[in-house]
Amino acid sequence: MILECSQCRTRYLVPDSAIGADGRTVRCASCKHSWFQAPEILDLATRASAEPRRPIPNYAAAADARATASAPARVYSDDAPAVAQSDAGYDPFAHQPPFKPRRNPAKRWTAAAVVAGLSMLLGAGAILYSGAPGIAAQLGFGASDADTALRFADKDVTRRMAPGGGDLFAVSGKVVNPTGDKQHVPDIRIELRDGAGVLVDSWRITPEVRTLDANASIDFNSAKINPPANVRIVEFSFASEIGR
Repeated sequence: MILECSQCRTRYLVPDSAIGADGRTVRCASCKHSWFQAPEILDLATRASAEPRRPIPNYAAAADARATASAPARVYSDDAPAVAQSDAGYDPFAHQPPFKPRRNPAKRWTAAAVVAGLSMLLGAGAILYSGAPGIAAQLGFGASDADTALRFADKDVTRRMAPGGGDLFAVSGKVVNPTGDKQHVPDIRIELRDGAGVLVDSWRITPEVRTLDANASIDFNSAKINPPANVRIVEFSFASEIGR
């Protein structure tokens, strides 16, 4: 019988015994499309009239049919003559998935994003460890009183009436460089908190100089007009230089 692939229209000449009485799943050797091939339907009435007598079984012919079924199939197409399959071990009627699953490109992009993120974290850590404050500030890691060698001294807080009226809250002190190297001086942050430690007001003080020599110090002072009445705690710290 002749089989024809519904996808690429390639034709195959195979013996009836290769399909069997119940049919079977076949696959096109050209485009890998699979389908279920039903057995060929015989017209018993026509066959009975054409062959009134039952033929004697021909066992030799049956053996030849089995040999033909195991032989490689021949391929026929509209554009090329019949050629024998080159791969003798390939069975076009074996049941296999019609398509191989494609690789998921989303997994590759996810892996690349993870690697890039880890590289950025390692690079930022190396910059901070090497002590590059300018680059660290550009990356969003601002200076604070925890990562600078500068210290405060002689801090003083005074609350009094302002000359023109109103409440005046004055702070003063010194910024000291106790090291043997020059140090960058960031802004000074003053935070006013209530008795529970809740921040109620804050402001910054710009130092007179930005570079402090070794073992040197500078004075600072500032004042706030009419601060909140519930101020109980005053905190001094070096402010971050990000988002000034």
